[in-house]
Amino acid sequence: MSQREVGLILMRQLASGLAVPTIIFDEEGATLFYNEPAEVLLGQRFDDVGELPLAGTPRIFDLRDEKGDPISPDQVPASVAMRERRPVHRMLWVRGLDGVNRLVEVTEPGP
Repeated sequence: MSQREVGLILMRQLASGLAVPTIIFDEEGATLFYNEPAEVLLGQRFDDVGELPLAGTPRIFDLRDEKGDPISPDQVPASVAMRERRPVHRMLWVRGLDGVNRLVEVTEPGP
């Protein structure tokens, strides 16, 4: 087992124990895991969705800015944080896979 795989296992274990919605991304912005509180916001269990590429995230979850305008993959907070190597905080509308729109506050710590 590689060091990266062990790290992901440990991160998933930590995220699973947190009460705040937590999503784990890889270095390219793909969603590798999200915990139960995030499942409520995203409208579906992670086990039912699996890993998601960054390019599909805005489309799958219908991410929109505070005004309700669609955002592109390069505007997703995780993408901005990785590209600009800085923390990012913003409000987004997320339509979960259950069809419910939710206004969420997103903080990406950066790399």
